[in-house]
Amino acid sequence: MDIESDRLNGLRAQLDGEIATASDACVLLNDVRSFVRRFCVFPDEHCLTAVTLWAAHTHMVKNFHTTPRLALLSPEPASGKTRVLEVLALLVPQSMFCLSASPAAIFRTLSKRQITLLVDECDAIFTKRGKDDTNEDLRALLNVGYKLGAAIPRCVGLAHDVQNFAVHCATALAGLGDLPETIMSRSVIIRMRRRANSESVEPFRTRLHEPAGHALRDRLAIWASLTGPQAGAAWPELPPGIVDRAAEVWEPLIATADAAGGGWPKLARSACLELCKAPKESQMTLGVRLLADLCTIFGDATALHTETIIAKLCAGAESGLEPDAPWNELHGKPISVRTLASMLKRYGVNSQKVKVGGIALQGYRRESLWDPWRRYLPQVSAQPEPVEPLSTDSASGDLAQDTDSGGVPGVPEVPLVRIPERRNAHNADSCPRCDGEGCAWCGT
Repeated sequence: MDIESDRLNGLRAQLDGEIATASDACVLLNDVRSFVRRFCVFPDEHCLTAVTLWAAHTHMVKNFHTTPRLALLSPEPASGKTRVLEVLALLVPQSMFCLSASPAAIFRTLSKRQITLLVDECDAIFTKRGKDDTNEDLRALLNVGYKLGAAIPRCVGLAHDVQNFAVHCATALAGLGDLPETIMSRSVIIRMRRRANSESVEPFRTRLHEPAGHALRDRLAIWASLTGPQAGAAWPELPPGIVDRAAEVWEPLIATADAAGGGWPKLARSACLELCKAPKESQMTLGVRLLADLCTIFGDATALHTETIIAKLCAGAESGLEPDAPWNELHGKPISVRTLASMLKRYGVNSQKVKVGGIALQGYRRESLWDPWRRYLPQVSAQPEPVEPLSTDSASGDLAQDTDSGGVPGVPEVPLVRIPERRNAHNADSCPRCDGEGCAWCGT
């Protein structure tokens, strides 16, 4: 840390005049943006804005309460993810570019200095489970380390002394497919894709472009040392609808843009809205998909038998569902009654006896699903539905929901229960059905 401080003090003397005003900081971010654009192709300008702001914020990471992960994801290889990491390695402070670094190596490096972690092929970290899983510590670092002050305790040395390893650091991840939701929710997600023939970039060579990249890195470091404390203490105004985890993720980037001034505050908020909207449109867990499809299947019905629900789910488009509905080929076979019950139980929904068309069978009621619908499906009204009255299934003696009639249900007859009294303790006066001789009800 002393060596880094001495380096910054020497650079500050040289560069203070270049970033004395907000307009100079705006020019600095424009230069960083242009440098990244020379070698990388992104789906749109919002992605380029986000990457530029992320690179700038890494120099202020100690001032912010959170540091968002930058997730560069693509469906296929050769989509430019590694190239973005290579360019960022020239722009961020104390970069540690790794493919398979051990958690112990990262922990011990972080205990000595603040680094910026750049992880390529990160999808390999999340492939194994169980006794063969050697990446659990690394996943914990990625999950926990996005908050200031985060630490992971580990036993070290022959005496097994407990040491808290600081793991707070800026991290960029590049990989195929999606990452676990715990990482995705902490990330600015950039969906990379292969470069089209019409899209051209300059060939990148580290030894050729390192001087220009390091010059920008040093300018960012000096600017961050001057404005970082104010940016970290600020409460930037976030775009409408950016709350909870999304607010934690984007607040440092928007604060960085506000500190730079010029057109960057507007660019940052536009990128925030666009990149936060994309996961909501593309990400839907299987459980939420089931709730949405059940909402379509139920329509105005107050109850449906389980077999009817299964049949409608497997019918797919014939039941009004999307053509890609997965229920007829869920894990290679149609969804079963047990799977349906297990998935709905996570949302507090259990099957019950319902009467539909005069037939009482196990099924599900609309009011049981209403609470999950209004919590997880934005298109469903927040107004609760009235509770349906209970009726008795005379065939089984169980309470059942009658969807054929309204009104107040009849009171079920209480079944007779034998009193386990001894004959010699029998009291005819206390037995409402006993004549004192041979009572079959109480056992005398």
